[in-house]
Amino acid sequence: MQTTMPLAEPINQRPGWNYFDRVYCISLKDRADRRRQARRQFDAVGLNGRVTFVEVEKHPRNSEQGIYESHQRCIARGLAQGAGTILIFEDDVRFDGFTRQRLDQCIAFLASTADWQAFFFGCLVRRSHRTQNPAVLAVTYRALTHAYALSRPMATRIVTKPWQGAPYDAMLASFNRGFFAAYPAFAFQSDSASDNTRQLRLDRFRRRCGGLMRIQKANQWICRYRRLLIAVHVLGMAVIAGLALYFR
Repeated sequence: MQTTMPLAEPINQRPGWNYFDRVYCISLKDRADRRRQARRQFDAVGLNGRVTFVEVEKHPRNSEQGIYESHQRCIARGLAQGAGTILIFEDDVRFDGFTRQRLDQCIAFLASTADWQAFFFGCLVRRSHRTQNPAVLAVTYRALTHAYALSRPMATRIVTKPWQGAPYDAMLASFNRGFFAAYPAFAFQSDSASDNTRQLRLDRFRRRCGGLMRIQKANQWICRYRRLLIAVHVLGMAVIAGLALYFR
């Protein structure tokens, strides 16, 4: 017997990016070039008119502290305006593989998951596993904060954490409960030169490895298929050991 499927909700009536109460993008005041590039990226994914640029001065002594406090500034502003959900970008964000359907799947997950704390549209993770939504993974977060959202409870916790010498993403990883990510990721950190003067060696290393987009995609694949990779390696070692014994 054929089952009648419910009519799909018209795409222009779905929440999309409007699910987020406040949307910010962090940018150094003297990087107008980055803001122009970011606006083009936002226009391409339907965020035009939604993003508030938070222009900050470069920290005089410690760029990592400056990054940390810039994220907290966005969060504090969102909380003060009563936001229940806050979406934050950095001005070197780059979108690749974005579709409205994939965004809608991510938003549907957030809308139906009361206890989510942080959601990443692209990041580096230590581990991941499936959820009931094919476009979302539960993750153990590792690094990168160029495109992520916070629930109000998590935002309230983060905004009260003073700078203690650890980078912002390291502090964020210390929570790691209720963290989820888009799968496949569609927001990446571009290969433009980093403004974080304390991480220039790491920045050069990432470039030699093909850039952060390639690294993010490789990290996503490895974490997603970790068990398969381990099984293949174990099987390969067993075959080698068996052949060694056979030809002794």
